[in-house]
Amino acid sequence: MDKELKYLSESLGISEFQALLFSVCMEKGPRHIDFDDFASHLDISKIHALEFADDVDALIRRRLLRYHNVNDEEQMEIPVSVIKSLKHNEVYEVPVRKGLDSFALFDVVNELFEDLNEDTITPSALYEELKVIFKDNHQIPFVQRMEGIDFDSWPYFLLLLFFCHQLVNNDDDDIRFNQLEDLYESASTFNKEKALLRCGTHQLMVEGYIEHRCEDGIASTTRYKLTERTKQTLLAEMKFNTSEEKIADVMSASELLPKKMFYGCKVQKQVEELHSFLAPEKYNEIRERMRSSGFRTGFACLFYGGPGTGKTETAFQLARETGRDIMVVDVPQIKSKWVGDSEKNIKALFDRYRELVRKETEKGGKAPILFFNEADGIIGIRKQGAQNAVDKMENSIQNIILQEMESLDGIMIATTNLTENLDTAFERRFLYKIYFEKPDATVRKSLWMSMMPNLSEADAYTLAEKYDFSGGQIENISRKATINVILHGEDGNELEMLSEYCNAERLNHHGQKRIGFC
Repeated sequence: MDKELKYLSESLGISEFQALLFSVCMEKGPRHIDFDDFASHLDISKIHALEFADDVDALIRRRLLRYHNVNDEEQMEIPVSVIKSLKHNEVYEVPVRKGLDSFALFDVVNELFEDLNEDTITPSALYEELKVIFKDNHQIPFVQRMEGIDFDSWPYFLLLLFFCHQLVNNDDDDIRFNQLEDLYESASTFNKEKALLRCGTHQLMVEGYIEHRCEDGIASTTRYKLTERTKQTLLAEMKFNTSEEKIADVMSASELLPKKMFYGCKVQKQVEELHSFLAPEKYNEIRERMRSSGFRTGFACLFYGGPGTGKTETAFQLARETGRDIMVVDVPQIKSKWVGDSEKNIKALFDRYRELVRKETEKGGKAPILFFNEADGIIGIRKQGAQNAVDKMENSIQNIILQEMESLDGIMIATTNLTENLDTAFERRFLYKIYFEKPDATVRKSLWMSMMPNLSEADAYTLAEKYDFSGGQIENISRKATINVILHGEDGNELEMLSEYCNAERLNHHGQKRIGFC
């Protein structure tokens, strides 16, 4: 035993007695360890075990142990990084977390919140770890400002830091309750915090650090964001442009719902080829081959065709199936009412996307997809000899996008209904171009049967042959039929009901000119 303790003490840079205490922690833990465990394992009194406090503190300073609170009782645990080192027979090195700047600090914060998400650290232990890091980096303005806030309790500190972390590291300024649950030690505490947040009486809301998000002028009681004041003061060195329009939201691949898609043979083949290319192993291999051959490594794809043919949903399903987050651009928001802001917005958009790609690449993740849905307004034919401010602005936006596509290091997908208005400069920059034609009768039959599971094959065939609808129209009719059944129950005349909805969908009554999708 002495030989093993000596080896452990030399490997970890601690005394042999501290190595003994660490071994007890490994035996009893690696979590929820207290002085009673030392007493029982070493067969001594609890009072005698308390005499080991200095040695325990030495292990904590060496980052081999850390304290955390469980139901107001102080316990110890072995950090997951230490356990990983021991598993791989590696010497554990104390992470150097001094002399950081704001950006390096948020990289460390990101790692710690990932540990929390993976249940490898408790909220109280996370707080204790952060206290040490903040103390060691008091020179950072953000740290000084955080320390100047009089928090009612340590969970409030964690909550505000989480909001800042989400904005800085994940470009997320739209926080929901499901993102906050891991910050609390118990469900009851979390529920109390939710009640305070909903009614706006939480300390961080009363003091103006966070606020409800608004939808169409109405405050949402389940969505929250940092206030503009917080961004300008607490996060001043991060240089967030708070006047910038919110023109894109990042959706996680895990948030996207699966949906079965139906295509004609030609489109099916093209989508499958694109899917194969976006698979991580192939994507990385192709990028390296392209780079070594002197080609650009960015990939821009254009989905074009009539409304309701599956362009948008295909982009989402490609993202979900290949495990890629998708950055969805709100195209109308790009064209700000203030001339000059639009160019700033589009530049900021591509800067933000580059940063997302960089972060994913550094941690060995998958490059996200930059998605311009219904992009007709920004990839149309440029106006020659533009004179007025609006035309000049639109040409400027398009020129910026063209330049960004040239240097794109990632994946861009755009959808459009009006290819006849597509500027030729854009056309040649899209490597993949897939035409989504309206589904033929065979595909329409599959769509009917998928969306209306109780529909007989014969009735599905009848509807598919009679009505030349897009997938979007079939989905619309199916939704109305489902609502009708919920309200009135089934009457056995499903085909008759669906035919009535199909006729109404066409909006072709009394000899009026037909409009819509047909």
